[in-house]
Amino acid sequence: MKALFNLPKKVVFCSKCVISNQRPSSIPEFLHKPSREGAKYIKMNKISENKYICDACVVSNMKEKTNWKMREKELLKLLDKHRSKSGDYDCIVPGSGGKDSVYTSHILKYRYGMNPLTVTWPPILYTSYGQENFKNWIEIGGFDNVTFKQNGKVIRLLTKLSIENLLHPFQTFILGQKNIGPRMAAKYNIPLVFYGESEAEYGNPVQELTSKRDTSYWLKNNIKNLYLAGVPINKLIKRYKLTLGDLKPYLPLDKSEIGKNKIQVNYLGYYLKWIPQESFYYSVEHSKFKARPFRTQGTYSKYSGIDDKIDDLHFYTTFIKFGIGRATYDAAQEVRNKHLTRDEAIKLVARYDGEFPDKYINDVLDYVGIKTSDFQKLCDKFRSPHLWKKTGNGWKLRHTVYET
Repeated sequence: MKALFNLPKKVVFCSKCVISNQRPSSIPEFLHKPSREGAKYIKMNKISENKYICDACVVSNMKEKTNWKMREKELLKLLDKHRSKSGDYDCIVPGSGGKDSVYTSHILKYRYGMNPLTVTWPPILYTSYGQENFKNWIEIGGFDNVTFKQNGKVIRLLTKLSIENLLHPFQTFILGQKNIGPRMAAKYNIPLVFYGESEAEYGNPVQELTSKRDTSYWLKNNIKNLYLAGVPINKLIKRYKLTLGDLKPYLPLDKSEIGKNKIQVNYLGYYLKWIPQESFYYSVEHSKFKARPFRTQGTYSKYSGIDDKIDDLHFYTTFIKFGIGRATYDAAQEVRNKHLTRDEAIKLVARYDGEFPDKYINDVLDYVGIKTSDFQKLCDKFRSPHLWKKTGNGWKLRHTVYET
């Protein structure tokens, strides 16, 4: 049976959590042609006949054996090296006011005496409560902030093309968020950047579980040979009358932009044991972070990924393309952190995964200028035959964690 996006044809579920081997892993988002969006997938490690454990669960097991006191000593050594004696900014924390950026910046400033400059690649379509959380982060938490407001014409175009070519409404946000830290570090000559947790905690290769972000994504080749929104960059420029400058905010730094700056991008989650629920509680206490006033569609939670209206649609499209919705991502993480049993997680996935995000769908489609009927056709186009079958009642997944 045909598998799109180079997905593994045999669907395998982790025996510890609820993730499947269809989860994309380490995608250099700007490099791929549409047909190669998923070049790599989460590794499943065979432990016995028909039983596997995913790399994210391997990382979870490693965390339980980590000497966190020694890791904190490593952190203190790093911070002492960069800490400003004059009160100048000595590190950068990217974020938009979600629980992770609140936790990271607050810990660095108030526990360890750093003076972070917070930088923001803002959500494409802010939710009202997301805007309030951002405001509280800066005003109650007590931080200086530089916000990069994107060219509205360009981000709207790229978001539309990302949906049409990749069924990936969040590509522009992911790329901007990934690159805003290093870009601002180069601009302000602040070489130390801190993000929260490594994606190795969720399924990227175990090798990525390091203190530093892999900087191999910084460009070594000609920018114009790469893809953005599923289109070669040189064609984007020509077809839509753009300039390379219009697109640079979405691209990683090249060597000329880095210059002599030695930018060190770190994960705080390497040094301090990272538990998303604890980050949430900490953010509530220290910056009055507020969860969504209602359950997030597609899952059972209220506090993660709530500042952008497009976020909900993004997870719906991962369900369409990979058979993995938001409830799967959330439940798998909470199993690893021992907040759910696997049986409880399976029931939550069965109940919520793939729920259509109708609360904000009209806002999103109006923003990009795509009709609802055309979006539904796109969804059907991106359903991989090895994952989906059409029945008299509509589309149905061939393989689920609750029917295996």
